[in-house]
Amino acid sequence: MHNSDAMALSAALLAAAGGLTQRIHEGVVARGFEGLRPAHGFAFTRLAPDGATVTELAVHLGMTKQAASQLVDELVRKGYAERRPHPADARARLVVLTAAGWACTRAAEEAAAEAVGEWVDLLGEDEVRALRDRLRRVAPGGPLRPAW
Repeated sequence: MHNSDAMALSAALLAAAGGLTQRIHEGVVARGFEGLRPAHGFAFTRLAPDGATVTELAVHLGMTKQAASQLVDELVRKGYAERRPHPADARARLVVLTAAGWACTRAAEEAAAEAVGEWVDLLGEDEVRALRDRLRRVAPGGPLRPAW
């Protein structure tokens, strides 16, 4: 693959990911969840289903423990998460989603389904399934590193 082809593929993947993130965020807002950023949604994916410590969340998001702690403070203040005693470590606190956090997560899943549904309309279900499978093969397993 030529350098220009690699750059075109990189730009297309980044644009698709950015567009999908924006569509999900807009869908969440349209469903009545305000005051959230996409970074909150990326945090929700780690907090569901069993919760996480701030340190685990920081690793998942590719940010410092301080930044993750501030993000958790914000989610707690907005009523989307709460801190509980950790069942296996008396020194740690477990951050879990509240009912509002779970409702927001379901709203994000609905918005994602709508956005990907448009891809299905454009490319067909088999092509989208193949795209998903191929991206899973090359996508890194590390932090999500939300942009905003």
